[in-house]
Amino acid sequence: MRVYSATDVGQKRKMNQDYVFVSKDPVGNLPNLFVVADGMGGHNAGDFASSHAVQILVDEIRKDADFNPVKVIRHAIETANAEILTRAQEEEDLRGMGTTIVVATIVGHYAYVANVGDSRLYLIQGQIHQITKDHSLVQEMVRMGEIKPEEARNHPDKNIITRALGAERTVDIDFFDLQLEPGSTILMCSDGLSNMVEDAKIEEIIQNETDQLPEKGEKLLREANQNGGKDNIAVVLVEPFTNEVDKC
Repeated sequence: MRVYSATDVGQKRKMNQDYVFVSKDPVGNLPNLFVVADGMGGHNAGDFASSHAVQILVDEIRKDADFNPVKVIRHAIETANAEILTRAQEEEDLRGMGTTIVVATIVGHYAYVANVGDSRLYLIQGQIHQITKDHSLVQEMVRMGEIKPEEARNHPDKNIITRALGAERTVDIDFFDLQLEPGSTILMCSDGLSNMVEDAKIEEIIQNETDQLPEKGEKLLREANQNGGKDNIAVVLVEPFTNEVDKC
């Protein structure tokens, strides 16, 4: 397994409110763990929301005795949601904070994915597939046929999300399970990438066989910044099956 992860403040923001966590090694009973969170809130609230939510999530996963990955991830997200909501209510400077979160673990030839908000997970397997569904006002409008997908990218309400950690006492989580094939790549990202780089360009960069994983990740960040870099950018790339041979 090969992994690349990075965040970038982008061209317009002064603070980076994106946060990532990656581990190829076991975290609790999960064989590996990959997380992207995109915080929101004034001053340091969004920065705190994303980093604190991920830290709580990881801590909860480490001590969970369950072996079912969906149950483990669900419990951890629910705990993080409750903690973010409580802190936002108790501390004036954290009022209104929240964060998106997308979580994945790879068990054998399957990936188990959870998502709240508009951070995404893509599977590049032959071609690019967006696995998660954005929990945003504009994507709801697309799903209901009120606007066309190509209108969504530049819609003035694009940043309004309909689900986030810290928004409600109960959190509605989407789960997905994917069968992985040799040669597949997983991309997890915040909307700072997906809003700035078309899916076709993301696919072209990741499918480039002459680049190693870090080069692909750096090209994605560079492309987002060259296209305006209007938001913080978070990227996690995972190649689950690398068939690496140790040299004697």
